[in-house]
Parts: sequence; C-alpha cells; structure tokens
Amino acid sequence: MYNKILVPLALDHGLSHLLLDIARGLLSAKGEILALHVVEEAYGLARATQSDAQARLAFERSQTLMKDKMSGELGIHGHVVEGHVYRSIIEFAAQHEINCIVMGSHKPGLSDYLLGSTAARVVRHAPCAVHVHR
Repeated sequence: MYNKILVPLALDHGLSHLLLDIARGLLSAKGEILALHVVEEAYGLARATQSDAQARLAFERSQTLMKDKMSGELGIHGHVVEGHVYRSIIEFAAQHEINCIVMGSHKPGLSDYLLGSTAARVVRHAPCAVHVHR
C-alpha cells in the first residue's frame, strides 16, 4: 500500500477513471492521490509559430478539462503543469514525495523502440515505484 500516488493523465484519453481506480486499490487507508496532466511545451518551429496567448489558452483549457475530469473524484487533487512530459512527471513525483506512479501505456510501435515511450522513460528514471497499465 502506498501513501502518496501520482496518476499522470492524458486528458483526451479514456483511461483516466481506470487508472484512478487502480490507484485507489493501491492506496493506504490515509493515503492521497494526485492527478497530473502535462501540457507539452512547444519546441523549435512549433514554438516559433505559437503565440504566448495561444500557449496560455492551451494551458487554461487543460486546467478546465482537469477540473471537469476530477469533479466527482472525491479526495483526488488535480494538477496541470507545463513542460516535457516524462521529465515533468519525474520532477513532480520528486517534489511531492510520491511513493508510486500509476500510469497507462500503449502497445509499443516502431518509434517507441527507437525513442522510448513516456511510460518506459518514467519507469527508468522515477524516484519511486511505477505501476504501468497497458
């Protein structure tokens, strides 16, 4: 059983409630679940074509989606940060003294074998246990 569980969520995927249920099953009686969505920072050409207003709008939209997704999820605190996805998950886990990360993964494709999936990177670098649901 874990006292502090982090559940990184892609707000546009349908796994959120399943991952939260898995986290509840791993949670100690007085534990806490934190949900996290990372708004991917734009890099290179994408950043050059994106205005600050567009970036702010995307972040605010993600905050609204997180709030909507967390409504009805008692005792789960939703957070939205901006950054590189796997690094942000690892940094958040370290800063908040997370004991376990519960996250989803997809069946690996060719690009995942070459670059590595987000879940694989989190597993390799996380400061705590990681439970991956495929």
